[in-house]
Amino acid sequence: MKVLVTVKEVATVEDDFEISGTEIEDTYLDYDLNEWDDYAVEEGVQLAEAGDDVEVVAVTIGPERAEETIRMALAKGADRAVRVWDDAIEDVELLDVETKARLLGAVVEDEDPDLVLSGVQANDDSFGATGVALAEDVGFAWAAVVNALDTEKVLDEGVASVHRELEGGVEELTDVELPAVLTIQTGINEPRYASLRGIRQAQSKEIKPQSLDDLGLDAGVVESSLDITAMYEPETESEAQYFEGDAADQAGALADVLRDKGVVGE
Repeated sequence: MKVLVTVKEVATVEDDFEISGTEIEDTYLDYDLNEWDDYAVEEGVQLAEAGDDVEVVAVTIGPERAEETIRMALAKGADRAVRVWDDAIEDVELLDVETKARLLGAVVEDEDPDLVLSGVQANDDSFGATGVALAEDVGFAWAAVVNALDTEKVLDEGVASVHRELEGGVEELTDVELPAVLTIQTGINEPRYASLRGIRQAQSKEIKPQSLDDLGLDAGVVESSLDITAMYEPETESEAQYFEGDAADQAGALADVLRDKGVVGE
Protein backbone atom coordinates (compact mmCIF):
# COMPACT_ATOMS: atom_id res chain seq x y z
CA MET A 1 0.00 0.00 0.00
CA LYS A 2 1.14 3.53 -0.73
CA VAL A 3 0.01 6.50 1.37
CA LEU A 4 0.62 9.99 -0.01
CA VAL A 5 0.59 12.85 2.51
CA THR A 6 0.38 16.44 1.32
CA VAL A 7 2.32 18.86 3.52
CA LYS A 8 2.77 22.61 3.42
CA GLU A 9 5.42 24.96 4.71
CA VAL A 10 3.63 27.86 6.42
CA ALA A 11 5.00 31.21 7.53
CA THR A 12 4.56 32.66 11.00
CA VAL A 13 4.99 36.40 11.49
CA GLU A 14 6.98 38.07 14.26
CA ASP A 15 5.15 40.49 16.57
CA ASP A 16 6.87 43.47 14.94
CA PHE A 17 7.07 43.37 11.16
CA GLU A 18 7.12 45.53 8.05
CA ILE A 19 5.07 45.22 4.88
CA SER A 20 6.69 45.78 1.51
CA GLY A 21 4.10 46.18 -1.23
CA THR A 22 1.81 43.16 -0.94
CA GLU A 23 4.24 41.02 1.07
CA ILE A 24 5.66 40.86 4.57
CA GLU A 25 9.43 41.11 4.34
CA ASP A 26 11.06 37.71 4.66
CA THR A 27 13.28 38.78 7.57
CA TYR A 28 10.15 38.90 9.76
CA LEU A 29 8.98 35.40 8.86
CA ASP A 30 9.69 31.98 10.33
CA TYR A 31 8.70 28.78 8.56
CA ASP A 32 7.32 25.53 9.93
CA LEU A 33 5.24 22.48 9.04
CA ASN A 34 1.53 23.25 8.85
CA GLU A 35 -0.18 22.11 12.07
CA TRP A 36 -2.98 20.13 10.37
CA ASP A 37 -0.49 18.41 8.05
CA ASP A 38 1.51 17.27 11.09
CA TYR A 39 -1.50 15.19 12.15
CA ALA A 40 -1.85 13.82 8.60
CA VAL A 41 1.81 12.74 8.62
CA GLU A 42 1.32 10.99 11.96
CA GLU A 43 -1.75 9.16 10.67
CA GLY A 44 0.22 7.95 7.64
CA VAL A 45 3.14 6.79 9.76
CA GLN A 46 0.82 4.92 12.12
CA LEU A 47 -0.64 3.08 9.11
CA ALA A 48 2.88 2.11 8.06
CA GLU A 49 3.70 0.87 11.56
CA ALA A 50 0.53 -1.22 11.72
CA GLY A 51 0.79 -2.82 8.29
CA ASP A 52 3.27 -4.67 6.12
CA ASP A 53 4.80 -3.07 3.05
CA VAL A 54 3.20 0.36 3.53
CA GLU A 55 5.12 3.25 1.97
CA VAL A 56 4.51 6.83 3.12
CA VAL A 57 5.38 9.56 0.62
CA ALA A 58 5.21 13.24 1.57
CA VAL A 59 4.57 15.80 -1.16
CA THR A 60 4.82 19.58 -1.00
CA ILE A 61 4.69 22.58 -3.30
CA GLY A 62 7.52 24.92 -2.41
CA PRO A 63 10.98 26.31 -3.15
CA GLU A 64 14.24 24.68 -2.07
CA ARG A 65 13.88 26.35 1.33
CA ALA A 66 10.86 24.09 1.97
CA GLU A 67 13.08 21.01 2.07
CA GLU A 68 13.95 21.82 5.69
CA THR A 69 10.26 21.62 6.54
CA ILE A 70 9.55 18.48 4.54
CA ARG A 71 12.50 16.76 6.19
CA MET A 72 10.55 17.04 9.44
CA ALA A 73 7.96 14.75 7.87
CA LEU A 74 10.76 12.40 6.86
CA ALA A 75 12.23 12.54 10.36
CA LYS A 76 8.85 11.51 11.78
CA GLY A 77 8.66 8.42 9.62
CA ALA A 78 7.76 9.26 6.00
CA ASP A 79 9.87 7.16 3.61
CA ARG A 80 10.56 9.73 0.91
CA ALA A 81 9.27 13.03 -0.42
CA VAL A 82 8.41 14.91 -3.59
CA ARG A 83 8.87 18.69 -3.89
CA VAL A 84 7.04 20.45 -6.71
CA TRP A 85 8.53 23.73 -7.88
CA ASP A 86 9.15 25.64 -11.08
CA ASP A 87 10.15 29.13 -12.21
CA ALA A 88 6.58 29.58 -13.44
CA ILE A 89 5.24 28.82 -9.93
CA GLU A 90 7.72 31.24 -8.34
CA ASP A 91 6.31 34.07 -10.46
CA VAL A 92 2.80 33.54 -9.04
CA GLU A 93 2.06 35.64 -5.96
CA LEU A 94 -0.74 33.43 -4.64
CA LEU A 95 -1.66 29.90 -5.71
CA ASP A 96 -5.40 29.32 -5.59
CA VAL A 97 -6.99 26.03 -4.51
CA GLU A 98 -7.64 24.86 -8.06
CA THR A 99 -4.00 25.39 -9.03
CA LYS A 100 -2.72 23.52 -5.99
CA ALA A 101 -5.11 20.66 -6.74
CA ARG A 102 -3.84 20.38 -10.31
CA LEU A 103 -0.20 20.36 -9.22
CA LEU A 104 -0.78 17.79 -6.48
CA GLY A 105 -3.07 15.84 -8.80
CA ALA A 106 -0.20 15.39 -11.26
CA VAL A 107 1.88 13.91 -8.44
CA VAL A 108 -1.00 11.59 -7.46
CA GLU A 109 -1.25 10.35 -11.04
CA ASP A 110 2.50 9.75 -11.12
CA GLU A 111 2.69 8.03 -7.72
CA ASP A 112 -0.63 6.12 -7.94
CA PRO A 113 -1.27 5.95 -4.16
CA ASP A 114 -4.02 3.97 -2.47
CA LEU A 115 -4.71 6.71 0.06
CA VAL A 116 -4.03 10.46 0.17
CA LEU A 117 -4.00 12.29 3.50
CA SER A 118 -4.15 16.07 3.73
CA GLY A 119 -4.58 18.52 6.58
CA VAL A 120 -8.04 20.07 6.85
CA GLN A 121 -6.64 23.58 6.36
CA ALA A 122 -3.50 25.69 6.42
CA ASN A 123 -2.29 27.92 9.24
CA ASP A 124 -1.39 30.82 6.97
CA ASP A 125 -4.23 31.33 4.47
CA SER A 126 -6.86 29.14 6.23
CA PHE A 127 -7.91 27.62 2.91
CA GLY A 128 -9.80 24.41 3.66
CA ALA A 129 -10.70 23.13 0.21
CA THR A 130 -7.44 21.81 -1.25
CA GLY A 131 -7.93 18.18 -0.20
CA VAL A 132 -11.48 17.96 -1.57
CA ALA A 133 -10.45 19.79 -4.77
CA LEU A 134 -7.59 17.29 -5.18
CA ALA A 135 -10.00 14.36 -4.86
CA GLU A 136 -12.21 15.91 -7.53
CA ASP A 137 -9.21 16.45 -9.81
CA VAL A 138 -8.01 12.84 -9.65
CA GLY A 139 -11.43 11.20 -9.38
CA PHE A 140 -10.94 9.72 -5.89
CA ALA A 141 -13.60 9.26 -3.26
CA TRP A 142 -13.14 11.60 -0.30
CA ALA A 143 -14.06 12.40 3.28
CA ALA A 144 -13.38 15.76 4.92
CA VAL A 145 -12.66 16.75 8.53
CA VAL A 146 -11.78 13.22 9.64
CA ASN A 147 -11.10 12.88 13.37
CA ALA A 148 -10.90 9.07 13.63
CA LEU A 149 -9.77 6.36 11.20
CA ASP A 150 -10.05 2.58 11.53
CA THR A 151 -6.53 1.47 10.65
CA GLU A 152 -7.35 -2.24 10.41
CA LYS A 153 -10.12 -1.76 7.85
CA VAL A 154 -7.83 0.38 5.70
CA LEU A 155 -5.10 -2.26 5.71
CA ASP A 156 -7.24 -5.42 5.59
CA GLU A 157 -10.29 -4.40 3.57
CA GLY A 158 -9.20 -1.39 1.52
CA VAL A 159 -11.92 0.70 3.14
CA ALA A 160 -11.46 3.94 5.07
CA SER A 161 -13.93 3.75 7.95
CA VAL A 162 -13.91 7.29 9.32
CA HIS A 163 -15.51 9.59 11.85
CA ARG A 164 -16.20 13.02 10.43
CA GLU A 165 -16.66 16.17 12.47
CA LEU A 166 -19.77 18.04 11.30
CA GLU A 167 -21.42 21.30 12.33
CA GLY A 168 -23.09 21.56 15.70
CA GLY A 169 -20.92 18.91 17.35
CA VAL A 170 -22.41 16.11 15.23
CA GLU A 171 -20.15 13.23 14.17
CA GLU A 172 -20.73 11.07 11.12
CA LEU A 173 -19.47 7.49 10.73
CA THR A 174 -18.99 6.51 7.10
CA ASP A 175 -17.02 4.09 4.92
CA VAL A 176 -15.07 5.30 1.91
CA GLU A 177 -13.70 2.88 -0.65
CA LEU A 178 -10.04 3.30 -1.58
CA PRO A 179 -8.46 5.00 -3.43
CA ALA A 180 -9.55 8.03 -1.46
CA VAL A 181 -8.51 11.42 -0.15
CA LEU A 182 -9.05 12.14 3.55
CA THR A 183 -8.60 15.58 5.09
CA ILE A 184 -7.32 15.14 8.63
CA GLN A 185 -8.49 17.17 11.63
CA THR A 186 -6.31 18.10 14.58
CA GLY A 187 -6.82 15.82 17.58
CA ILE A 188 -7.12 12.61 15.56
CA ASN A 189 -3.80 11.51 17.10
CA GLU A 190 -0.80 12.85 18.99
CA PRO A 191 1.94 13.83 16.50
CA ARG A 192 5.31 12.49 17.56
CA TYR A 193 8.43 14.52 18.04
CA ALA A 194 11.20 13.85 15.57
CA SER A 195 13.88 11.82 17.36
CA LEU A 196 17.58 12.52 16.89
CA ARG A 197 17.85 9.21 15.07
CA GLY A 198 14.92 10.15 12.84
CA ILE A 199 16.46 13.54 12.07
CA ARG A 200 19.75 11.89 11.09
CA GLN A 201 17.99 9.32 8.92
CA ALA A 202 15.94 12.04 7.22
CA GLN A 203 19.13 13.56 5.82
CA SER A 204 19.66 10.51 3.60
CA LYS A 205 16.02 10.07 2.52
CA GLU A 206 15.07 11.14 -0.99
CA ILE A 207 13.39 14.47 -1.72
CA LYS A 208 12.63 14.35 -5.43
CA PRO A 209 12.26 17.75 -7.14
CA GLN A 210 9.56 17.84 -9.80
CA SER A 211 9.11 20.68 -12.30
CA LEU A 212 6.05 21.32 -14.44
CA ASP A 213 7.76 19.54 -17.33
CA ASP A 214 8.49 16.53 -15.12
CA LEU A 215 4.79 16.33 -14.27
CA GLY A 216 3.65 16.79 -17.86
CA LEU A 217 2.13 20.21 -17.18
CA ASP A 218 2.52 23.54 -18.97
CA ALA A 219 2.93 27.00 -17.46
CA GLY A 220 -0.76 27.76 -18.02
CA VAL A 221 -1.71 25.48 -15.15
CA VAL A 222 -0.41 28.01 -12.59
CA GLU A 223 -2.45 30.95 -13.85
CA SER A 224 -4.16 31.63 -10.55
CA SER A 225 -7.62 33.20 -10.39
CA LEU A 226 -6.65 35.05 -7.19
CA ASP A 227 -4.62 38.24 -6.89
CA ILE A 228 -3.39 40.05 -3.80
CA THR A 229 -4.40 43.67 -4.37
CA ALA A 230 -3.28 45.15 -1.06
CA MET A 231 -1.77 44.24 2.29
CA TYR A 232 -1.93 46.38 5.38
CA GLU A 233 -1.91 46.13 9.15
CA PRO A 234 -5.42 46.97 10.42
CA GLU A 235 -5.68 49.87 12.81
CA THR A 236 -6.48 48.99 16.39
CA GLU A 237 -9.73 50.44 17.67
CA SER A 238 -8.66 50.27 21.29
CA GLU A 239 -5.47 50.03 23.30
CA ALA A 240 -4.53 47.40 25.86
CA GLN A 241 -3.08 48.53 29.15
CA TYR A 242 -0.48 46.33 30.81
CA PHE A 243 0.13 46.27 34.55
CA GLU A 244 3.62 45.71 35.88
CA GLY A 245 4.61 43.97 39.12
CA ASP A 246 3.48 40.82 40.89
CA ALA A 247 -0.09 39.55 41.14
CA ALA A 248 -0.95 41.80 44.09
CA ASP A 249 0.39 44.92 42.35
CA GLN A 250 -1.48 44.06 39.16
CA ALA A 251 -4.71 43.43 41.07
CA GLY A 252 -4.40 46.78 42.85
CA ALA A 253 -3.72 48.63 39.60
CA LEU A 254 -6.70 46.95 37.94
CA ALA A 255 -8.94 47.90 40.88
CA ASP A 256 -7.84 51.56 40.53
CA VAL A 257 -8.69 51.55 36.83
CA LEU A 258 -12.11 50.00 37.46
CA ARG A 259 -12.85 52.64 40.11
CA ASP A 260 -11.73 55.42 37.75
CA LYS A 261 -14.04 54.06 35.07
CA GLY A 262 -16.94 53.86 37.52
CA VAL A 263 -17.23 50.10 37.16
CA VAL A 264 -16.85 49.52 40.90
CA GLY A 265 -17.45 51.79 43.86
CA GLU A 266 -14.86 53.31 46.12
